[in-house]
Amino acid sequence: MILHHKFIDTAKKNGNKLAIIDKMVGTKATYSKALIGSLVLQNKLKKYDERYIGIMIPNSAGAMLTTIATLMSGKIPVMINYSTGAGENCLMAQNKCNFKTIITSRALLEKQNCPLIDGMVCIEDLITTVTGLDKLFSAIKSKLPKAIIKAILPKSSIDDTACILFTSGSEKEPKAVQLSHKNLGSNVEDVIDVLKLTKKDTIFSILPLFHVFGIQTNFWMPLTLGMTVVTYANPLDYKNIPKIIREERCTLIAATPIFLSGYLRSSKPGDFASLELIVAGADKTPQWLRDEYKEKHNIEIVEGYGATETSPVVSVNHRDNNKPGSIGLVVPNAKVKITNIDTGEPLPPGVEGKILVKGDLVMKGYMDDIKTKEVIVNGWYDTGDIGILDEDGFLWHRGRLKRFVKIGGEMVSLVNTESVISNIVDKSIDCCVVDVPDEIKGSSLVAVLTKEIDKDELIKSLGQNLPQIAIPKKYIFLEDLPKMGSGKVDFRSVEKLVREEVTV
Repeated sequence: MILHHKFIDTAKKNGNKLAIIDKMVGTKATYSKALIGSLVLQNKLKKYDERYIGIMIPNSAGAMLTTIATLMSGKIPVMINYSTGAGENCLMAQNKCNFKTIITSRALLEKQNCPLIDGMVCIEDLITTVTGLDKLFSAIKSKLPKAIIKAILPKSSIDDTACILFTSGSEKEPKAVQLSHKNLGSNVEDVIDVLKLTKKDTIFSILPLFHVFGIQTNFWMPLTLGMTVVTYANPLDYKNIPKIIREERCTLIAATPIFLSGYLRSSKPGDFASLELIVAGADKTPQWLRDEYKEKHNIEIVEGYGATETSPVVSVNHRDNNKPGSIGLVVPNAKVKITNIDTGEPLPPGVEGKILVKGDLVMKGYMDDIKTKEVIVNGWYDTGDIGILDEDGFLWHRGRLKRFVKIGGEMVSLVNTESVISNIVDKSIDCCVVDVPDEIKGSSLVAVLTKEIDKDELIKSLGQNLPQIAIPKKYIFLEDLPKMGSGKVDFRSVEKLVREEVTV
């Protein structure tokens, strides 16, 4: 599908239905109004003589309509992460993609303490330039047959780039990922199919659009299907989010485990009575989180797996076919194979190896061709993740290859050590394990926890569940772990903090 064309189809078909409920500003837009708003903004954005336009707006109706309008104007939206250094990320994006204009929000700049960078256009100012005639012409245009609306827009094909996203940068410098309409569109269709979603659903859209999980699952998927989208710009507002879900009777939420744990702690019985489906992704879902959602709200979390480079969903558990602990069944338009880490040879079911993915969901490539060729060979994308395909076709994630370390000649999974620690300590404690150089064994492990604990008791318990080489020898306590905008732990920052402290 061509995403903005599909949105036009959906808007024409569902005119009077609520498309977006923006809980931050208290506005509502039907599909008809959303289409008119997109066309108004399209008319403004087409005047910029650039191939790319940066978008740095919190999750909102404004962010969604600006993204649609950018595509309608024949340009490519570059989604900029404002959570990990807004100013620096703007300059990085401008440099990597060679553009100037960034549509942003003055309120966001003030909140992030971000200076006005050359090329920035505040959406508040852009909206003040909209005249009555602009609205009238866009309203008239929206009433035209959908085929004519598409025809008067710049030509588009499914292979055109639909957005530029940046990898999280949790392990290394972010890379610019080009996702096409075919990439995102095929993944949208797969998710709708396997999760049995319909336009009767109301999704709570909490993830930022600069994150692939947000732009696909929280934005394009619902607005091309015809759902109602309830947007909220602050996923960390744990106190108010359960109330919003209850008030708006949302039936679906897709989020990261860290966000879901915050909503669980703040929720009261009955807050999630309307929810029919919770999809967790972007990080490992701990068993305690599944258990407590089931106990408190009688909801079963289904876990999925993906990457920015795969649009993102590679696999997901189904409502009626869920293996807790697994990352689900491979989506219909994707192929997955497990290969030997050293030789690249395909491995049989049940044998652990590297996860490779092929299909329409795999990105066009990075902006850097050399880096693209390093990870895509003969159409197969090397995820850098370790996993297993079982006899039933379920995929199991064992961790990032980069999050395995060699200690005393043996490979040790940092993720596994984190998981065991999390099952022992209080559920309110976040944990991250990193490695530091060791002159004798090559590496040793350090655990970073967000609360003081009895180290001797923890080490004793770990000894019953882990080999000695996988037990951290040093423990550091921080009030909070550095996190990315998605809620994932920023491993690079944690590692830097740990290595600075260890070497002091």
